[in-house]
Amino acid sequence: MKTRTKRQLAIKKIITAIEISSQEELLGHLKEEGFELTQATLSRDLKILKVAKVPHSNKGYVYVIPEGVNVEAPYENTRENFLADGFRDLRFSGNLAVLRTRPGYASSLAAVLDTADPYEIIGSIAGDDTILLVMREGVTSSDLINSLILVMPKLEDKIG
Repeated sequence: MKTRTKRQLAIKKIITAIEISSQEELLGHLKEEGFELTQATLSRDLKILKVAKVPHSNKGYVYVIPEGVNVEAPYENTRENFLADGFRDLRFSGNLAVLRTRPGYASSLAAVLDTADPYEIIGSIAGDDTILLVMREGVTSSDLINSLILVMPKLEDKIG
């Protein structure tokens, strides 16, 4: 079974490449890519990804990805992926996560996370080489890892 992160990256890619006007149409494209999911799961994914619908001259309304999200080539050396190169490790304690980076990376990486505003993180504090992440109640370490990978796909190779 494909992971939530891969599914959400596929959703971003499809919405960017094709003018999608309904969840049913999106579900069809996802099925072609090998993803089996319910409409309820898709609705949650769209909410997490902050996907919006905008007017379209031929299709009525189509889904769009918020500005600043790199979906055409998520594994290219974007600023977010460059910052992923500074990642060292991630540790958990309760609803806290400590993300350690190479010296000088923490502040920039925290700024990227704060701008992305993932649902799973309610706040962060950054030093020179450490970021303290406070996770929302009920969020698992796996959920946080998936949200970090959505913001910086290159982290998938480093977190494991």
